Amino acid sequence: MIWDFAFTFEVIPSLLQGLLVTIQLTLIGYSIALTLGLLIAVVRRVPYVGSIVHFVMEFIRTTPLIIQLVFVFFLLPASYALPVVGPVPITAFTVGVVVLGIHYAAYTAEVYRSGIEGVAKGQWEAARALSLPTTRTWGAVVLPQAIRKVIPALGNYLISMFKDTPLLFAIGVAELLTRAQRVGSESFRMMEAITLVGLLFLLVSIPSAIVIRRLEKRYAAV
Repeated sequence: MIWDFAFTFEVIPSLLQGLLVTIQLTLIGYSIALTLGLLIAVVRRVPYVGSIVHFVMEFIRTTPLIIQLVFVFFLLPASYALPVVGPVPITAFTVGVVVLGIHYAAYTAEVYRSGIEGVAKGQWEAARALSLPTTRTWGAVVLPQAIRKVIPALGNYLISMFKDTPLLFAIGVAELLTRAQRVGSESFRMMEAITLVGLLFLLVSIPSAIVIRRLEKRYAAV
């Protein structure tokens, strides 16, 4: 096939809209993963409850993301035309971003856990010696040190999540790859559409990887 430049410029606006959806999915899902992952990492230190949470997280980590998406969207006994809370509808986007966030929370929780365990034992002992309440110990002593150490690792999961968003095509989310497939199917020109998808992913992923690499160097020197 000969590359059609006129067709390329014609489909770029549609693909950019898909890229915007992909970025939205990534940022919202990543926010869920960071918040939930931190909560899981803290809860895992609670006796008994932590063991149950660990089992659930291992189950999530060892099952494919695409299976989780399909199961939640198609097999749970819910009507996706009905509202969840008030005016907020359960859409493919909502299901996708929540499942994406929970799936990656299982990974970020392990990152947070390694950072928490890396806090020197003397810091915990000093907090106890000062009779600091538990919330103060975590908020002012432990978490600031733990999170600082794992920022680069958390950043790597941001890029991984961005690259996993095409899996949401399985539930019909109109992200970048889904739009490219629709454009290619309607025009019978897949080469331009799919090539542009790869280029757009590179345009976002490469600068992000450079920033994360700089963070790694910065915090490794601390």
